[in-house]
Amino acid sequence: MPYTEAELEKCTVRTGDLLVCEGGDIGRAAIWTRDEEIRIQNHIHRLRPYVNLCVKFYYYVFLLYKQTERISGKGIGIQGLSSNQLHALYFPLPPLLEQEEIADKVDNYFYYIDFIESEKTDLQSTIQLAKSKILDLAIRGKLVPQDPNDEPASVLLERIREEKEKLIKQGKIKRDKNESVIFRGEDNSYYEKIGDKVRCIDDEVPFELPEGWEFARLSNICNINPRNDIDDELLTSFVPMSFIGNGFSNTFSFDNRKWKDIKNGFTHFAENDVGFAKITPCFENRKSVIFRNLCNGYGAGTTELYILHPYCNTISPNYLLYLIKSERFINSGKETFSGAVGQQRVGKEFVLKHICPIPPISEQIRIENKVSLLLKTLDNIEESLN
Repeated sequence: MPYTEAELEKCTVRTGDLLVCEGGDIGRAAIWTRDEEIRIQNHIHRLRPYVNLCVKFYYYVFLLYKQTERISGKGIGIQGLSSNQLHALYFPLPPLLEQEEIADKVDNYFYYIDFIESEKTDLQSTIQLAKSKILDLAIRGKLVPQDPNDEPASVLLERIREEKEKLIKQGKIKRDKNESVIFRGEDNSYYEKIGDKVRCIDDEVPFELPEGWEFARLSNICNINPRNDIDDELLTSFVPMSFIGNGFSNTFSFDNRKWKDIKNGFTHFAENDVGFAKITPCFENRKSVIFRNLCNGYGAGTTELYILHPYCNTISPNYLLYLIKSERFINSGKETFSGAVGQQRVGKEFVLKHICPIPPISEQIRIENKVSLLLKTLDNIEESLN
């Protein structure tokens, strides 16, 4: 940009000059340390000492003044730190050697603070990876030992099928035309039977299962997005997406509202249902939760939620939540994203057809206890970092 001869001297910055913002981030300072000269625009103050001073010391004074709000802008609309305000400030003037000693000491402290912050960030990332790994081991049957005396998951799945038949006869659910049974053949391959058709699904099976476990489609073990039929005047829980915690926390809060005010235009859920976000970035942030301690046992929330209601209490809500928060589920769901960038959604077909590893109910409880203990330990470490 062009400068007049008169402006050049005023706007030229040399090595060691202290620069202070007049507007924007008022009072933010920096020292120009390079050999070449540069020019500045008139919304930056250039401070150049008359005599030999430790500029780094005064950089830290400005940092202190800014953080303790001794520097503030004035003006209507766009505020700024004028030259008159700057000249009116009082500054300490220690002996030169003490200025340098103070600056060196603060430099050292800031170095260690930055190092600790960096290590803290690395450790927090490691904790998140550890939590993800714990869930991965849990859903693969590698977190707790199997007990041959456990009732196998095949019996559990048969109980689910019987429960669904009762609900169909009562008119509470419709028969699923794509009801499937996944089984292992004599050739050690996995097959899926839908109606009279049987096909090999080895390419869809994610990993080997322990003895007593079974695979099942998510839609075969859960009623997905069920509707509540309750009294209009009943006080219930309303949970917008922002009230659900990210990550592995399994936390949420709610407002109380009459059912007639939230039953239309929202997603329904009930006590012990599992909900998870279908929209990015909430889905990727593992925004999922077990709805517990709801007002009168019922609630509703954003339509950007998928709700999973396990049939006949044969799937632990906690184990189901571990499945939803697992890296495998998140990564597989991301592959089905559709819609505009920033507002993409997990495909419904993915949710219906997602293949879930199902342990015996007794092992689900053991997994729940172990995961709870490990996550609590990691949460305590994370809390100590804060």
